Amino acid sequence: MPQRSIARRRALASAALGRPLAAPGPAPGNGTGNGPGDGSGDGSGDGPGGGELLHAVTGTVMDASPHLLVIETPDGREERLVIAPWATAWRGDAVAPADLPPGANVVVRALRAGRVVDRIWADTTRITGVIQEVGPGTGDRTIELYCGPHRGRRTVVIPYAVSGRLRVRHPKLEPGYLFDAVGVVEDGLAHVRLPTTSQPPYRWTSVPEPPLAYGGAQAHVSGAASWSDGFDFGERGAAYPMLESSDAECDEVGRSCARLPYLALGSVLDVRNVCSGRTAVVPVVTCGCLAGRFCDRCLECGTSPRGRIVELSPASFVELGGELTKGCFNARIALG
Repeated sequence: MPQRSIARRRALASAALGRPLAAPGPAPGNGTGNGPGDGSGDGSGDGPGGGELLHAVTGTVMDASPHLLVIETPDGREERLVIAPWATAWRGDAVAPADLPPGANVVVRALRAGRVVDRIWADTTRITGVIQEVGPGTGDRTIELYCGPHRGRRTVVIPYAVSGRLRVRHPKLEPGYLFDAVGVVEDGLAHVRLPTTSQPPYRWTSVPEPPLAYGGAQAHVSGAASWSDGFDFGERGAAYPMLESSDAECDEVGRSCARLPYLALGSVLDVRNVCSGRTAVVPVVTCGCLAGRFCDRCLECGTSPRGRIVELSPASFVELGGELTKGCFNARIALG
């Protein structure tokens, strides 16, 4: 659905319910100091801890040096960002920020009003879908995935070097089972690098029923927040599993093993990263029919309840303190 229609829905709902129209984005001053980062900050404001606002900056690398990153944003602007001394980058493996090649698409976690680079993910993709076909062979293998009615089919490569680690978390590389991994895009094709959570043991059509609810409606719902690259590059927003099929124009929506309320496109979620204490207002911009099929747990800072309760765009995920290579964080959501 076009962003203009989503924004109009939000405005109409706010007026009808008589509540202020919350501006999407992270809430200032939140965060416990135990969130993202590699521990290299000294606690004096040089690292990403504390309550400093995190900013996601997306674009294509034009030039990279040890101290400066120059990117072109999706709207054609040139951004010149200072690279912090502790900054790290990932492009299938850990790399020095200065080694990022021109043309790489990056998501940057930035501090100081979005001007100082803290973390970079380059050419990073999330490979989430239902296995349709597995190619033969004992070396590099290809798999065909069905990624939902909105994202279509996708061919991905499992390099032999990562196949052992992947099979520990994804033992059933068979048609009908769910698949989820983080990888990099090379020559237009996704190559798996890291498994995310453990593969659900059931076929995608056999999602467990949600637990019975007691005590009336819940003010908050807890579970796992994941991310997807099925959004426009740089977009802030969320995919949500429990939408009306007519509203979402999707016959596969409305399934989740978490007890989630039905919402409409344009609804606003208050999303809290339980691990870092960061919160953000995130609009529901598309359906999360595939995310609702995963009845798994996130193991960051403890074990989450079962079920993916929201699927965030990379920018929204990063601004809440999430690490793209980890794939999830323990979350709590409420209606905004």
